[in-house]
Amino acid sequence: MPLTDIALRNAKPKDQPYKLFDGGGLFLYVTPSGSRLWRLAYRFAGKAKQLSFGPYPTLSLADARQKRDEAKRALADGEDPSVLRQKAKIEAAATAENTFGLIAGEYLDRLQAKGCAPATLTKNRWFLEKLAGPALGHRPISHITPVEVLSVLQSVERSGRLETARSLRSTIGSVFRLAISTLRAETDPTASLRGALRPPKVVHRAALIDPKDVGALLCSIDTYTGWPSLRAALLFNALTFCRPGEVRGARWQEIDFDKAVWTIPEHRM
Repeated sequence: MPLTDIALRNAKPKDQPYKLFDGGGLFLYVTPSGSRLWRLAYRFAGKAKQLSFGPYPTLSLADARQKRDEAKRALADGEDPSVLRQKAKIEAAATAENTFGLIAGEYLDRLQAKGCAPATLTKNRWFLEKLAGPALGHRPISHITPVEVLSVLQSVERSGRLETARSLRSTIGSVFRLAISTLRAETDPTASLRGALRPPKVVHRAALIDPKDVGALLCSIDTYTGWPSLRAALLFNALTFCRPGEVRGARWQEIDFDKAVWTIPEHRM
């Protein structure tokens, strides 16, 4: 006869442990100390086995029956419920360990191993550790939702750093793609956030195409009385026609004064 809640509540401890059977292999195991534990008896590959579900009344009669039915479905599919539970525990532990912060660190290590420019590495580290880290760093990466990522991006956006928010989305996406390629996540939540951020307002600056205007600019640079290093950089930029970032990163050892040649390393091009 199936068990009832009244029968379960009235199950008192005895000198020896005993069982109250509900059906389908499910029973309540009552110990002399008063513990009442749900268990399932079943056979797999010809061997008698048991599966523990938890204590009563923490686990109700209805919940215990639901777990019994789930185990029975697994058996019907040719799976051992005990093995499935062990796999689930291992996967849960692995999920808890594979946080966004851990994989972000691996991503930064890979950038460094590839010879990424120090400035780029520093910027990515700032994105992942300072901007994304406080909210996402401790979270299992496979559990992070688009809403969580959007919250991080919008907090940056509200500060007026629109381009930073867009770059941060791209960098966070790179971390998720690493997690996907190493089987620690299934989806990239940043993919669904395309178009969610306001585009930065691009200010187009008129090019100097009149020789007189170029001459006036050079004269202004020549007579600039501010920081000497800034004046030198502006002149150097005008004479070499290089990008500002290349000029800022110039090193003495890159310049051959005898040949009047400046060789910019490939990683800064």
